[in-house]
Amino acid sequence: MKITTLDGTATTLDELTGGKVALVVNVASQCGLTPQYTALEHLHEEYGPRGFTVIGVPCNQFGGQEPGTVEEIQTFCSTTYGVTFPLTEKLEVNGSGKHPLYAELTGHADEDGQAGDVQWNFEKFLLSAKGDVVARFRPAVEPGDAKVRSAIEAQLPR
Repeated sequence: MKITTLDGTATTLDELTGGKVALVVNVASQCGLTPQYTALEHLHEEYGPRGFTVIGVPCNQFGGQEPGTVEEIQTFCSTTYGVTFPLTEKLEVNGSGKHPLYAELTGHADEDGQAGDVQWNFEKFLLSAKGDVVARFRPAVEPGDAKVRSAIEAQLPR
């Protein structure tokens, strides 16, 4: 699946994940949940050596909470939260302009059996190393939550 990084590089989801287990998260810089960046970066650093990455997907569809330019988003993420994980270009995750990535992701249910539209910023989709969706966590579920960590660890090599 084609995707573009925040810096404008055309790539694919497979190349971006590099065959790693990945947590794909729609992110925003001006959201009450923005501090989740800290825990996302922590997961990226902790599990990265075992074959894991976070993929941040800036999205401005929820309350206009990601209005920035590419440069503003990159600067904010790196200087405020020390983000080192890859970020895509700003994408739509719901509606008629929904990116094909999210058309696929949102077909998968959360732990309550609910599929469909992304509810808000910081919704999380866990992909296996083969690219299959294996878990979905709603925005209020913190990245460091035991169920998120357990799901990640279940996908990583021992």
